[in-house]
Amino acid sequence: MEFSFAQALGFVSFALGISAFYQKDDRKLKIIMLIFNINHLIHFFLLGSMTSTLSAALSAARTGTSIYTSSKYVAAIFVVLGLGLGLSITDHWWDMWPILGTVIGTYAVFMLKGIIMRIAFLTGGICWLINNIIVGSIGGTMLEATLICVNLLTIYRLVSDKKKTAIPSEAI
Repeated sequence: MEFSFAQALGFVSFALGISAFYQKDDRKLKIIMLIFNINHLIHFFLLGSMTSTLSAALSAARTGTSIYTSSKYVAAIFVVLGLGLGLSITDHWWDMWPILGTVIGTYAVFMLKGIIMRIAFLTGGICWLINNIIVGSIGGTMLEATLICVNLLTIYRLVSDKKKTAIPSEAI
């Protein structure tokens, strides 16, 4: 297998993505995710996947914005932008996978929190996994497969934390 700078950036995304989704703090998750999205944008551009590049660019913009607001109106703008721009540059039906992943991720970062946000990220991650297999992103494919597992682990940790802080029913 031949080494390329594009694939190397995919492995950087792999490390950043794992780090982001391992975070239990939503703000830290979003900050690392922003850096991840920027790296992923360059990775997909170098691979020649323009729909993936556009989706990563929108993901970076929306993640950065979501650090400061959780407005449903801002979320709607990013969803419309993602669908509109994505549909305008798709060549094949399978180009829709990163668009769907971005739309789901957009809704998640603006409108959801905690466990529900991470479940939405799992769904978006499946879309991105399919895309990464199609475009030949080795690091991206490894990333999404791993993120599904890391997200499940983090959800488990969050549920465990909730159970530990919950008042036992017999104490009420």
